[in-house]
Amino acid sequence: MAFDVENIRRAFPILNQEINGKALVYLDNGATTQKPDVVVQSLVDYYHKTNSNVHRGAHRLSQLATEQYEGARSYIASYINAAQAREVIFTRGTSESVNLVANSFDGFVDAGDQVLITTLEHHSNIVPWQQLCERTGASLQVVALDENGDLDLQDLQAKLSEKTKLLALAHISNVLGSINPIKQIVGMAHARDIPVFVDGAQAIAHTHVDVQDMDCDFYAFSGHKTYGPMGIGVLYGKEDWLNKLPPYQFGGEMIAHVSFEKTSFTTLPYKFEAGTPNVSGALGLEAAIRFIEEIGMEPIIAHEDNLLEYATDQLEKIEGLQVVGKAAHKTAVLSFVVEGIHASDIGTLLDQMGVAIRTGNHCAQPLIDKLGYHGVVRATIGLYNTKSEMDVMAEAVNKAVNMLR
Repeated sequence: MAFDVENIRRAFPILNQEINGKALVYLDNGATTQKPDVVVQSLVDYYHKTNSNVHRGAHRLSQLATEQYEGARSYIASYINAAQAREVIFTRGTSESVNLVANSFDGFVDAGDQVLITTLEHHSNIVPWQQLCERTGASLQVVALDENGDLDLQDLQAKLSEKTKLLALAHISNVLGSINPIKQIVGMAHARDIPVFVDGAQAIAHTHVDVQDMDCDFYAFSGHKTYGPMGIGVLYGKEDWLNKLPPYQFGGEMIAHVSFEKTSFTTLPYKFEAGTPNVSGALGLEAAIRFIEEIGMEPIIAHEDNLLEYATDQLEKIEGLQVVGKAAHKTAVLSFVVEGIHASDIGTLLDQMGVAIRTGNHCAQPLIDKLGYHGVVRATIGLYNTKSEMDVMAEAVNKAVNMLR
């Protein structure tokens, strides 16, 4: 079945509006994606027909809500090829997933040990590990990049040691679009019995995710970057690891027995899901992933890669513009700077022309500092973007640059 972007766009009413009198060109998908009708409808249906708390009610609505919620877990587990549905923990998003592991990992890290991350990381995959190191007396080590924005695998190999207790890295960089060779990297780490945490926030909507094939120990992603709702995310963890980690939060649902003297905790996945869960969010995430699966990941990859190549060629024609990040394998992210012009000024003018992009350090300040910039302009591509939108964006950038010179 041919990839029909115009038909896909009809599922996203928000794309039909005008901004400042111009047709909206939405290229801030790295920050959050828009939501198709089927996702919005899944939320409406839940609150109109099934709204109830899960797992604990004796009545029919609670039973239906529980079936739907656990059905979403099972579907998502199958989509990422988890071995068991109980290896899928629902969280508020990637950030909470990282924090869950980082705050539960104290017993596996001692003073003098190391936690290894990379220069590519989002703040959410830096700060929780920094805090873990501060609590335990471990040190945070950082893997370098090469000049194109690819991870330096020789530096990674050199920094993996008997002191390394965990490697945490992004699947895809939110600034450079670099796609890390996760399966190869996991193999390097596992050769030294080092567990690997993968931040998949920028990957889940843009490439295949098979956690068993990658053999990663943890994988995290957010619903709102996957055409799903905000406030929902997933932590995948291998069952052995999840059983070893202590609970992250405490309250209802995650207990087996409570007395005033002692509490025992329940089994996976509920051990990590204290309190009333975001049931509608889980159903919306399921609807979003089904939407992606119906289109097909291979056509999505081909479409986005074609747009990225075309837009890169168009922008590189602009005098003084430099594309940031030229990794051999990248996707969906087009960051750039223009000599002598502040990124935020370009962003402001693009907004006046109806083009939604993002500027600044993109919650990756150490990376931006390492690259020697104060900030970059970032356009991020989604499955509903078109070649004509790339032309509008390039023309708007060119116009903005000429106005600011």
